[in-house]
Amino acid sequence: MNRTITFVSLGPGEPELITLKGLKTLQQADRIFCPATLTTSGKQVSRAAHILRALEIKEEKIHTFVLPMSKDRQKAIEAYDQLLSDAIRALQEDKKVVIVAEGDAGFYTSIQYIYHQLEKQQIRVQRVPGIPAFIAAGATGGLHIVKQEERLMVIPGTATSDELDQLIRQGYNLVIMKLSACIEAVHTCIRQHPEAQFHYFENVGTEKEKYISDPAIIAQTDFPYFSLLIIQSIQS
Repeated sequence: MNRTITFVSLGPGEPELITLKGLKTLQQADRIFCPATLTTSGKQVSRAAHILRALEIKEEKIHTFVLPMSKDRQKAIEAYDQLLSDAIRALQEDKKVVIVAEGDAGFYTSIQYIYHQLEKQQIRVQRVPGIPAFIAAGATGGLHIVKQEERLMVIPGTATSDELDQLIRQGYNLVIMKLSACIEAVHTCIRQHPEAQFHYFENVGTEKEKYISDPAIIAQTDFPYFSLLIIQSIQS
């Protein structure tokens, strides 16, 4: 019986940015679990499933699971526990099981919870790496995110304006992921550091992709969940 569950990283959103190894793993899979969310009208949407279909993965392989977009972590854990049960059942049926994640499955993704739960149950897991959104964003903006002896700090969107101020003064280039939780902190940072360069991205790798490098416009922008900011300090 096949005893391995593989986590495949889909990349930031553009189907062609998946790795060749990732694509081959998807093509060889029997069952692919991918995250979805519910809109306010109750419609299920899944960027991951959209990528799979664009890669011409057979529809019968694709199984979505609804992941609540809530600050209540318990709801997400319940969804992952159900996924864990479904994935193990498929494994027991001798299926080649894949669980997908956008970006890289080991970089700022909550899918790590089920990865560790499988390890605890002594089920072998492996992970196919992918391109994280900030790397794709750098290509979109034509940026050298860091060069020569520069230092880079990647932080989540829970940063405060004081933390951002301190890091910039220390000479770090910054990548801030998922900005919707720190809108005011970023706006304050822009006002405090007119010498820095700010590069704002939304929905990298999708048809809704947006790139703004004018700090005055960024300072007036409300950030959605799929957004990130690259800040290059004065040393850049």
